[in-house]
Amino acid sequence: MNFNIKKSEFVTVRKSDDLRIVFMGTPDFAVASLQALVEKGYNVVGVVTMPDKPIGKHHSTLQSSPVKQYAVAHNLPVLQPEKLKDPDFLTALQSWQADLQIVVAFRMLPEVVWAMPALGTFNLHASLLPQYRGAAPINWAIINGEKETGVTTFFLTHEIDTGKIMYQEKISIADTDNAGDIHDTLMLLGANLVMQTVDAIADGSVQTIAQSDLILDGALLQPAPKIFRDTCRIDWNQPVQTVYNFIRGLSPYPGAWTELRTAKGDLQQFKLFETEKLPMNRPYPVGAVLTDNKTNLAIATLDGLINVLEIQAVGKKRMPISEFLRGNALERVE
Repeated sequence: MNFNIKKSEFVTVRKSDDLRIVFMGTPDFAVASLQALVEKGYNVVGVVTMPDKPIGKHHSTLQSSPVKQYAVAHNLPVLQPEKLKDPDFLTALQSWQADLQIVVAFRMLPEVVWAMPALGTFNLHASLLPQYRGAAPINWAIINGEKETGVTTFFLTHEIDTGKIMYQEKISIADTDNAGDIHDTLMLLGANLVMQTVDAIADGSVQTIAQSDLILDGALLQPAPKIFRDTCRIDWNQPVQTVYNFIRGLSPYPGAWTELRTAKGDLQQFKLFETEKLPMNRPYPVGAVLTDNKTNLAIATLDGLINVLEIQAVGKKRMPISEFLRGNALERVE
């Protein structure tokens, strides 16, 4: 994206493949950027990621983050601080003598960390900032029915996701795209943008623009707050397009959910992953459950039907609706 921007005060330090880079990230989304840096020969001197998490029924097994798994497989030093202001962590981080730090899907950093390298710390964010600042930009863009989104690189500063922007790339959001589709597209697009940004910082050509310069008078900034379980409950008393966007915006993770009554009268929770919009052939009350208990399940919204194609019961696997209905009869409610 072209901006009316000012030349950065940074000067050339050395070639981008000689810059000492520390990478910070945790999930798969971040692995693509780290992999791109390593495979293209950039000098990644260390990786910072979340501590291993206990998993399993008795929490007896520790699972490493995807970023740690990649780093260990490629013999990159790893730090996993519980607290980012821990003196031992800060000493170890300083010992890597980074020229530049790159953050992709990690945590909010204290100034003592992001201000450490001479060339600063930049973040890859999965939205077109200043829109959708926050923890879940992909989900909220789809939930809100946006037609486009993208990735942004920007320098970290005190307030989260507010630093000066360097580069952006846009993509379109199709009406059939879900959060998983957009995640995978932005993951690869973002990896290329990270490398473009490193090169520009290294050779002194990087340019920046304040996010405030991109906010038109009276413009509404959409937030992207963290999503919790209660956030994911479907409100059927909404237009069909709104409900459809909500479900695909939370698919495949964390999953939009609702309560349905089984043929035995038990109220159970189910996640819906893939759906389609259908018109109503006659008026139904909001929340009406229409099913033949063989191959079809549709639920009424304010002005249309949501036809369920994939569903998951609590503790069960995700499955096509026809497979689900073969063993799980639901109560028809009109």
